[in-house]
Amino acid sequence: MIRQKPRLIIAFPSTTQAIEMERKCRAAGLPGRLIPLPREISAGCGMAWMAEPDQEKDLRALIGREAIKTEGIYIL
Repeated sequence: MIRQKPRLIIAFPSTTQAIEMERKCRAAGLPGRLIPLPREISAGCGMAWMAEPDQEKDLRALIGREAIKTEGIYIL
């Protein structure tokens, strides 16, 4: 059986914020990618940013600095 590693998931209220997050992360050199929102989370536009949990501090700083609107940050 394959064990899945925990992932940091950031949900957004609209596609605009999700795409903005992708653009800002790429510019800042932060890892991650856009994914469909996991079923366990019922929020937002249906898109989410996925990254390693150890990136949470840097991603939260980017979100605050760039005023990106989110609907929640989860570890799944």
